[in-house]
Amino acid sequence: MKLPLDDAEVTYIAKFFNRGEADRIYSALLEELSWHQGDVYVFGKWHKTPRLQAWHGDESLTYRYSGKLLTAEPWSKTLHEIRLRLRDHGFEPNAVLANQYRDGNDKMGWHSDDEPELGENPIILSLSFGVTRDFDLRHKKTKETYRLELEHGSLLVMAGRTQNFWKHQLPQRKSVTGTRINLTFRTIFR
Repeated sequence: MKLPLDDAEVTYIAKFFNRGEADRIYSALLEELSWHQGDVYVFGKWHKTPRLQAWHGDESLTYRYSGKLLTAEPWSKTLHEIRLRLRDHGFEPNAVLANQYRDGNDKMGWHSDDEPELGENPIILSLSFGVTRDFDLRHKKTKETYRLELEHGSLLVMAGRTQNFWKHQLPQRKSVTGTRINLTFRTIFR
């Protein structure tokens, strides 16, 4: 389903992975990845990120955002399997930022994935596993907003000029008690 957003190319596929595949992937990711709680530099101060993270990709690949430099861990078995599936659909990511939202208190604030190493019009492939969470988009100039529920096994593709004109967030939802894993596959240009 293509979202009706000006200045954006956003497509949502609810069941990119069927329920059985999504359950298996979710369990494997909890075990395989080296989850850690990082730090982020916001408004002149360092803060603990309100989620757990893992950065994986091709050998020696680095990524800089929010004042820190991440060096990629090797592809896990499950991440490699997902990467091959994305390649079957015409995508060629070389890295993935994994976020584990342990419950509704964990969140990601408003941002765009517009770092220089992602190129002019980056393609962000966002896969969701676990509990359904709200995902918000907000136009940078008009302040138009759009809310979508990201379901277990779904794929959200943000392409074209989306990162130039829109910000996105995963808001805090205190009523959510389950865990969500989000994988944002991307291509880093060296």
